[in-house]
Parts: sequence; C-alpha cells; structure tokens
Amino acid sequence: MTQTHSHIAGRSVTVLGGGIGGLTVALALSRQGAQVRVLEQAEAITEVGAGIQVSPNGLRVLEALGLGDAFRAVSVKGRAVSLRDHRAGREVTRLDLTRLPAGQDYRFVHRADLIDLLAEATRAAGIRIRLLQKGLEATPGTPATLTLCNGDAVTDALIVGADGLHSVIRPALNGSAQPFFTGQVAWRATVPNSMGHPDAVHVHMGPGRHLVSYPLRGGSLVNLVAAEERKAWTAEGWSHRGDANTLRMAFAGFGGMVPALLRDVHEPGFWGLFRHPVADHWHGPGLALLGDAAHPTLPFLAQGANMALEDAFVLADCLARVPDQAEALTLYQSRRRARVIRAVDTASGNAWKYHLRGPVRTLAHLGLGALGRLAPDRMLHQFDWLYAHDVTRG
Repeated sequence: MTQTHSHIAGRSVTVLGGGIGGLTVALALSRQGAQVRVLEQAEAITEVGAGIQVSPNGLRVLEALGLGDAFRAVSVKGRAVSLRDHRAGREVTRLDLTRLPAGQDYRFVHRADLIDLLAEATRAAGIRIRLLQKGLEATPGTPATLTLCNGDAVTDALIVGADGLHSVIRPALNGSAQPFFTGQVAWRATVPNSMGHPDAVHVHMGPGRHLVSYPLRGGSLVNLVAAEERKAWTAEGWSHRGDANTLRMAFAGFGGMVPALLRDVHEPGFWGLFRHPVADHWHGPGLALLGDAAHPTLPFLAQGANMALEDAFVLADCLARVPDQAEALTLYQSRRRARVIRAVDTASGNAWKYHLRGPVRTLAHLGLGALGRLAPDRMLHQFDWLYAHDVTRG
C-alpha cells in the first residue's frame, strides 16, 4: 500500500480511539510513512463485544493492509443470508453469497478477534499506543489541541477522531446535535452452537421485531442481535445489561432455531437505538473524523465496521496523495460522505421491512419468495453498490 512519494511520510498524526477504525487508520497511515500514536481511554486494547459481519468491501481494506490471510484464519465464511418467517423459521428467501464474484468473501468474526489482529499488526509496525487516555475536548488549529480528562493536553498537526458514538472531536467541528430515539431497542449475545447453526446469516422476521444470528469462531459460537419496537425510551450505549427472560418473552412466538438460541442466553447486552445525523463537517484545521464519530448507523445493514474500515483507508490514501493537508481532508470527505449517507439511510429503512404486520407482511413475503426463486442473481446484485465497491483502487 505504501506509495513511492507519500506526502504524509514523516509527519506526525495522533489517533484518538483504539477500536476497529482507530487501529486501522493508524496502520494505514503508518504504512504511508506517517509517525502515528494512538490514544485509547481503556486500560488495555481489548473488546468485549460480540460478532460483526465483514462484507467484501471491508475485507478489501484488510487485504490491502496485508491482513487478509490472518483475518480469514479467525473468521467464518458466510454462505448465505436467509430471510425467515418468525413462526416456524420457514425460509422466505435467501441471498446466495457463494454466487458473489471470486474474491468477494463475506465473513463473520468476533469483534475481539478482529481487534486482536489489528492491535498485533499495529504494535508490529512500531506504532505507539498510550492507554488510559480519555479525551475531554478538542480545539481546531495549526496545530490542533486535544485536552484529556487527566488534565494533559496533546497537540499535533493532525488529530483523528476515531472515538466513536460519543466523540469529543465531532462537537469541535459540528457543534452539538441531539439524536432521536427510533422506538426500537436491541439485545446482543453469543451462545454455544449447540443447535448446528449453518454458515449463514439467519434473519427471523416477525411483527414489530426481528432476530439475526450467525456463527463465529469456527462455528463454535453463534452471535445474536435481536431488535424490538418499543414506545418507552431506553438509554443509549453499548455497555448496558438486559434481562435474558425479558428477551425470551419478547420473542416467545418465534419458532425454528430461535428457542434453542435464546435458551442459552444469560446476560445479554441491551441498548436503545438512536438515529444520529451524518456529520456535516468531517474535518477542520488539524482535525478529522472517521467511523461512528462521523456517521453512526443502525445495525440493520451490518456496515458499521465496514464503513470505518473504508474511511480509514481513504483518509490515509488522501493524505498520502495530496501535499496540502486541508485539501487532502476535503478530498477525503468528498470521497466518503455520499456513500456513507446511502449506507446509513439503507440501514434505517431495513428495520420496517423486517417488522411488517398483517396482510402487507404476507404479500411482501410472497413477493420476496418469488423474486428469490425466479431471479436469485437479481436479489444478490441489488447490493453491488455496496459489496463491489473497492476503496483500495482509489
């Protein structure tokens, strides 16, 4: 990936956030010759989350960074996306992922395994990682300044905000913005694969709710994400714990594999789903945003991590290609914003499609089934704009 004449070579960059986006951009910048340090608020580079789906567009970034083989070794290749009726688990239609063009793998991975892979590569590249560094406030400038909660201040020619949903860098560029509750809550958990879950995404669709499952870690675990419509507001965040019996009651009418999946859930994660606007400004003097800090998305297209991977590569590429940093950051936003908005809007629209009720639901399922039988490639190619996109080709 390193360019012969990288304009970022030798320049200093600070990355706030040691998650998927932060570690990926640190690695991508380092391979372009930048001197990178990562600031992470936790006491260790770890991840306690569950599974994620890495689609072909995200996998291309990992391959471009030389991590393709190592990533395949810790992930499961997806064979299909199966949309199912909730009552008995009957398949309504499926996307046959084996029909994707050669090299366009669709993979399932435990988030902790991807973080470990990126952290190992980052350390091997000699990138400095400082722990227990929680950001408090950012100030644009030449250089920009990041004030930390411990009272220290960090200055650099470029500070990249990969600090997630509650970014401290985003407000410095966009002011404050109030998200709105979507009327949906979500649970997540991993359970042993005692029910023989295949190498596929299963989406069990029911009135006002749906449940997604797919295997992890060689098929030994199954990842669950369940969403339910609710009028009551639920606090936003990823660290809340829900009640397993409440989850089971909410999905008590679901059949097929779902009862076996829910039986082994003990302490599910639980959070409210909020819609955030895509940031108007992804950069300013000495500052840039990527991933959830710029464009949080609902989990109904499985693209949050993939968009962060793409952002990271494009940001490093623009800084390497364009000598003026401000122009490079403008190019970065112009290459990314429209695509991200489409992904965010598509994810938001998928929820109601999964949650249809009554005769509309019956007709929609009949239509999906007919389309899947009569034009399976058409079903798959509707996602060409997403999966076939390759940011590593400029």
